[in-house]
Amino acid sequence: MANIFPRWSNTVPLKAIVALVLTATAATGGVWYYCSPSYSRVGYMPTQPVPYSHAIHVGQLGLDCRYCHTFVDRSEHANIPSPSICMNCHSPDLGNIKGDDPLLAPIRDSYASGLPVQWVKIHNTPDYVYFNHSVHVNRGVSCVECHGQINEEDTVYQSKPLGMAFCLDCHRNPEQHIRPLDKVFDLTWKADSAAQQSEQGAKFVHDWKVLPPQSCSGCHR
Repeated sequence: MANIFPRWSNTVPLKAIVALVLTATAATGGVWYYCSPSYSRVGYMPTQPVPYSHAIHVGQLGLDCRYCHTFVDRSEHANIPSPSICMNCHSPDLGNIKGDDPLLAPIRDSYASGLPVQWVKIHNTPDYVYFNHSVHVNRGVSCVECHGQINEEDTVYQSKPLGMAFCLDCHRNPEQHIRPLDKVFDLTWKADSAAQQSEQGAKFVHDWKVLPPQSCSGCHR
């Protein structure tokens, strides 16, 4: 009596098991990578090579964000400050503040060698998401809207989810998040009341012709 199934069908169960294992592995790896704290978890606070306190530099000393992030109002990226900026205040040759502090050794070494400090990136968006810093800050969106009260943080951490729902909430209600342009980098500024924020925010949206995109192509390019 002839076989009902061809001989190659004997390998189907093994191939199915291998396919299931590979699919499960890929799915687990994708979730592990893209749902890791560095992408999505509020509270992600990695250890940095140099303990930089925004609470001291910005909150106490009043350092303007643009002193270190020099292109944040002119570029889509908020650049990481070069060691030369740090050395303006912490150079041992000039006898500046904490010029010989061992905690600042990575900054001094980077300045001498030209090799970058290996900072750990905290605020990530997927590669398929387009975000332009200059567009936002030049239309009254302050740093605190995405980064929280970073001027109070001794160690920077992710304080907002930065997911699509988070972005769309702002795009759908921009009047709740826009402030006067001269207050964008004043991280302690707040409107006197919710009503005032809504009123002046609506005026800014009208006067500045703010039309945040809500379609897919606005951010996924």
